[in-house]
Amino acid sequence: MLIRRPDDIPASEITPEGVYRDRRRFLGAAGTLGLGLASGLIAPAALACAPGETGEANGEVERGQPALPDEPTPYETATTYNNFYEFGTDKEDPAANAGAFRTRPWSVVVEGLVKKPATYTLEDLLRGVGVVERTYRMRCVEAWSMVIPWMGVPLRDVLAKVEPLPSARFVEFTTLLDPRQMPGQRTAVLEWPYKEGLRLDEARHPLTLLATGMYGKTLPNQNGAPLRLVVPWKYGFKGVKSIVRIRLTERQPRTTWNDAAANEYGFYANVNPAVDHPRWSQARERRIGEFRRRPTLPFNGYADQVASLYAGMDLKANY
Repeated sequence: MLIRRPDDIPASEITPEGVYRDRRRFLGAAGTLGLGLASGLIAPAALACAPGETGEANGEVERGQPALPDEPTPYETATTYNNFYEFGTDKEDPAANAGAFRTRPWSVVVEGLVKKPATYTLEDLLRGVGVVERTYRMRCVEAWSMVIPWMGVPLRDVLAKVEPLPSARFVEFTTLLDPRQMPGQRTAVLEWPYKEGLRLDEARHPLTLLATGMYGKTLPNQNGAPLRLVVPWKYGFKGVKSIVRIRLTERQPRTTWNDAAANEYGFYANVNPAVDHPRWSQARERRIGEFRRRPTLPFNGYADQVASLYAGMDLKANY
């Protein structure tokens, strides 16, 4: 499939780097004034004014993310070349088919091994949780990658609100099931609804986000609006989108791609150049917008932050 290069994209369609960086500096200043979370729609502008941290230029050093030398992928590319099988299996399908997807009102069921199970509106689930902006490398299992400036809340802070019980060891996430709005769910390409999961310590890691925006804008429908998971050291299929259910469990939950092809899509899905996909090498990757391939970094370049989570594990067996 031909990948559009940034030179092929009209300049008017790309968010200039200076624009969203200037906006981030403005929002960071607003945050220091103690502006509160708006009680209406959870748009990036409202979220960014919540009490809590805001990121520095290319990453939030205070919470363990190193500054990235990488230039962000153009906004137009990141929002028109992506996987969201609920809207189709081609990379261009989500942008073409998700325009009318309704993301308001939105609620999230929190259940399982928590002290405060409930059906939360999105606003209530995120209210009072500090907002961050972080630029992450994102690596697809298909051996391509992007660099995305995200906006959202640390998942561990949301989990703290609902108070996991001592017996909880995993977190399961479920995407909305609505074939009327999501044409891909009318096919049998996967078992619906889409499900993913993390170990609880992975979910509590400060790099793990529930994203509500990107590039200083509200999260587009095709990228998982209004709420998606971002775990930058794992392959992209772990990033479950349009989340409607969060369940705390004692046992490892079933996940969609692991059920579909366990030999290709492991539960852990840590980016590992030493573990090939059965049909291609994972040792190198192609950054969207580039023609040359670059070496794949262990844990997608976040080894210093997350490798300790897997101490003593055989990462070839637990892929």
